Amino acid sequence: MFLIGLTGGAATGKSTTSKYFRELGVPVIDADEVAKQIVEPGQPAFNEIKETFGQSVIDELTGKIDRSALMSLILEDESKRQKLNGITHPRIFRRMLWEIAGFASRGHNYAVLDVPLLFESSGKLAKWFHKIIVVTCERDLQMQRLMESRQMTERKSGKLIDVQMSLDQKAALANYVVENSGNFQDLKSQIMEIHAELCKSNLHWKIRVGIGLTLGGIFGLVFALSRKLIVSK
Repeated sequence: MFLIGLTGGAATGKSTTSKYFRELGVPVIDADEVAKQIVEPGQPAFNEIKETFGQSVIDELTGKIDRSALMSLILEDESKRQKLNGITHPRIFRRMLWEIAGFASRGHNYAVLDVPLLFESSGKLAKWFHKIIVVTCERDLQMQRLMESRQMTERKSGKLIDVQMSLDQKAALANYVVENSGNFQDLKSQIMEIHAELCKSNLHWKIRVGIGLTLGGIFGLVFALSRKLIVSK
C-alpha cells in the first residue's frame, strides 16, 4: 500500500475532498481527528497541555480542551504554538502509523492521509508520500468559510491563514493541485480523475514484493541460525 498526502490551507475543502475519496472506497486517515482523540481528558497529551498552558485552555463545563481558547493563545505567540506542536505532533504521528498498518493489512492499494501542516512540519513527513495533493481556493473565499464555519473574526481568520505556508507555495510542491473555488461537482470530478490515475499505478505490488522479500530474508536468516545452533549442540 502506498500513501497519498492531502493538504492545503484552513477551510480550503480538505474534509470534503476526503469525503469523496472515502466514497470511492479509499481509506482516509484524518490528522485533525487523530489530534482530537489524543487530547481527550485522561490522555497524556491532555495532561501535558493543561500543565503547559494552564486552566484557561480547559472548558469548565465539559472538562475538555477549549480548542477556541487554545487557538487564540497560539495565534498570538509563536513560541506557544511550537510548544503545542511538540506535545501533539509525535503522538499524532504514532497513532497514524497504527492506522496505516491496519489498512495495509487489509490489502488496500493506497491510503490518503489528510495532514493540514504537512509542509510546515520541516518537510519530515512529505518524504513518506508517493504523491501529494494540495487543495486550494481563493483567499477571500477561504476567509469567508472560516468566519462562517468556525465563527472566527476577520482578524483571527487572517492570522490563521498567514501563520501557515501560502497556498501558492504548497501548490508548487504538489503532484496534484485541486482547485476548490467552484461547486461540489467540480471538486468531485477532480478527485475522480486523480483516483483513476492512482488506481493505474502498480506501486503497491512493488511495495508488497519488497516487504515479502525482506520478511523472507529475515525468516530465512532466523531458520539458518536456528539450524546452526541445533547442529552445534
